[in-house]
Amino acid sequence: MTRHLAEYSQWRRAPGPCYDFASAPQKQKSGHIGEDCTMLRGKWLTAFFGLMLAIAGGGQALAQGTIKVAYTDPLSGPFAQIGDANLKQMQYIIDYINSKGGALGKKFELVPFDNKSQPSDALIALKSATDQNMPFIMQCSGSNIAAALIDGVNKHNDRNPDNRIIYLNCGAVAPELTNEQCSFWHFRFDLHAGMKAEVMVRALPKETTKVYLINQDYLFGQSVQREVKNYLGKLRPDIQVVGDELIPLGKIKDFSPYITKIKASGAQALLTGNWGPDMNLLIKAGIDAGADLRYYTFYAHLAGGPTAIGAGGDNRVLAVMSYGENVAPEIGNKEAEAFTNGFREKHKFDFSAAGFRTIFEYLQAAVNKAGSVEPAKVATAMEDLTVKDFLGFDTKMRKEDHQIISEYFVGTFKKGVKYDAEGTGLGWATSATILAKDIDQPNTCKMKRPGA
Repeated sequence: MTRHLAEYSQWRRAPGPCYDFASAPQKQKSGHIGEDCTMLRGKWLTAFFGLMLAIAGGGQALAQGTIKVAYTDPLSGPFAQIGDANLKQMQYIIDYINSKGGALGKKFELVPFDNKSQPSDALIALKSATDQNMPFIMQCSGSNIAAALIDGVNKHNDRNPDNRIIYLNCGAVAPELTNEQCSFWHFRFDLHAGMKAEVMVRALPKETTKVYLINQDYLFGQSVQREVKNYLGKLRPDIQVVGDELIPLGKIKDFSPYITKIKASGAQALLTGNWGPDMNLLIKAGIDAGADLRYYTFYAHLAGGPTAIGAGGDNRVLAVMSYGENVAPEIGNKEAEAFTNGFREKHKFDFSAAGFRTIFEYLQAAVNKAGSVEPAKVATAMEDLTVKDFLGFDTKMRKEDHQIISEYFVGTFKKGVKYDAEGTGLGWATSATILAKDIDQPNTCKMKRPGA
């Protein structure tokens, strides 16, 4: 293309006889040089600009063939199991949404990028997505990465009003992200750590009076540490925190020294927001050591967790979760149970990502409402949108801070359930259901809107 533009410029400047794009002389008819050149140049201009329009139109048509959604999470490294599980569940959900018509008659297409659990790699993924004019990017794992993405999306959208992008947050839950760092371009589709911490503390039985906290030493883990202690003080001042530690993210391979300290502390319960190997190895070490503990977690139900816990975790591990495979049969929802079973038939790990389906149902509704995939229009359409999720519960995307308000569950890992987890013979029985109206919390967001 650069060569043709240069040749066009050279031809246009050439004096005397007419030249083609390669500057080859044309045969002339005496007395008609000016007329022939004008006609020839007109034809070349028509052809040239026709070519430009064809190229532009072809690119636009290609872009409009599907609605592309970038997805960036760890697909390699110590947390790859979580990213891979997310990817498989998202694709299953997208296939379902597309079978129901997609949005505006177009199908959604998921485009994965490996961020290796590094903010810098997530920003590279964002750059690649915007270079390809993708209107949406999703990320679930790592609030430090989410913070970098929010900042990156804000800056990109400010500088490129004709190529904006929306960040759909599917699991990065530091409260700061929808409070002091809230953004018009960021929507969170999972409860934040403060909400989850309140659910966790309310799940503690009255006889529990001593707890130990272990969390990952980065934005999310620090948020969990702060929020759990906050709600212990508000709701259970009778409970003593006998240990409180932050560990380096993804670095600890042997948690037995931590278990030794926990046992010596007299703690009856371990409270943790750890995820991935930091959760799996921690609980496995405790069970292997025979620690007399109950484990209260945010993420024990995710891929790899049940296998790591094993039979020794019977009735000792609880998870604060958006969905467990036994929720649907417990409430008698046949459609949700069939949807879950469809995933179980294809994969060797549990379907836990009901929230991902909610994301794409919101996106589908917002795009159809906006009549466009233009991010500003979609973002506006998504604000205060209400969607009944696949379990039949009402959910709402709160306009003030772009935080979803939805139901949540507490699951206990035990025998005797309809669906076991990862072939362990144990599964997640629902021990508590918290409705959206009971989970809402105030926010401090002061959102800057486009054009404000």
